[in-house]
Amino acid sequence: MEIGVPKEIKDQEFRVGLSPSSVRVLCDRGHQVFVETDAGMGAGFNDSDYQQAGAIIVETALAAWSRELVIKVKEPLKEEYPYLEKPKLLFTYLHLAADRTLTEALMQSGITAIAYETVELSDGRLPLLTPMSIIAGRLSVQFGARYLEKQQGGRGVLLGGIPGVSSGRVAILGGGIVGTEAAKIAVGMGAQVQILDINVDRLAYLETLFGSRVELLYSNVSNIETIVPQADLLIGAVLVPGKRAPILVSQELVSKMRPGSVIIDVAVDQGGCIETLRPTSHSYPTYIKEGVVHFGVPNMPGAVPWTATQALNHSTLPYIIKLADQGLNALDKDVALAKGLNIKDRKIVHPAVVEVFPDLGSV
Repeated sequence: MEIGVPKEIKDQEFRVGLSPSSVRVLCDRGHQVFVETDAGMGAGFNDSDYQQAGAIIVETALAAWSRELVIKVKEPLKEEYPYLEKPKLLFTYLHLAADRTLTEALMQSGITAIAYETVELSDGRLPLLTPMSIIAGRLSVQFGARYLEKQQGGRGVLLGGIPGVSSGRVAILGGGIVGTEAAKIAVGMGAQVQILDINVDRLAYLETLFGSRVELLYSNVSNIETIVPQADLLIGAVLVPGKRAPILVSQELVSKMRPGSVIIDVAVDQGGCIETLRPTSHSYPTYIKEGVVHFGVPNMPGAVPWTATQALNHSTLPYIIKLADQGLNALDKDVALAKGLNIKDRKIVHPAVVEVFPDLGSV
């Protein structure tokens, strides 16, 4: 099969769909891989690395897109919509529930689109979302600590405090992978950490990880209204697979936070769980609303592309091999991969996305 790897064009998105080591595996299996020139530069891979792995370097995005299977990291942007009719199959993060325009463009193109984030194992785990969730969770506290600095518009709070001065407060909405990883870093910094979640079993599990170092609370309106105004750093870590994240924090509640507090919503690519949060970019990551610093970068792992590209490839490569070897027949043989299918034959096929856009049957 011919496989295309375009260069990512999202603002400061330095990850790449395939690493040279993944290319080598695919080429050894008899596939041809066409990599757009400089696609891997941001992640530390140059064109010669790909050529040594067996790839063919192409000069234009169109040449990479004009293949049977296209492997990306982030969702196609509007500038890439004209390319959507070229490949038969697209495999990347899509997050369609938060993007009606992209959903319609994919439907109109006739492409078959499989989303990393909805590939789901029988036990409910999301294997292609997990590595980026780990990275985003850890980065959320790293970025949060930075934007709490006075020069960045924050309160001037050191999360870990010092002897004689209390440490900062970190409130995390959601105790899944993102929330757990955020808590690990926050605890390591010495912050006071609270996690809110609606799953009591998950809270019990988190107690085995953190013991008394983290306050574990059931997520309800009362607890959210109590915790949020006290937080120096509020992290949104809510995930409903394939669906838009629910709004848990209203603008009125944000207005009760102390000036210079920081909000980082990792769920922004699914619409966000905080009413005042909107998508930003690595070039312009923050804005102030209600006196609070808001950070809404949807591709946070793009800040650490060397780590993130390899972590993502470790998880995606087995599925890419199946698609390359078997084409769409792979969906019939792998139930987890089949759940990743979002768009086919100009129709939305993933139930969660259908629920978000019930009026979009076919185009």
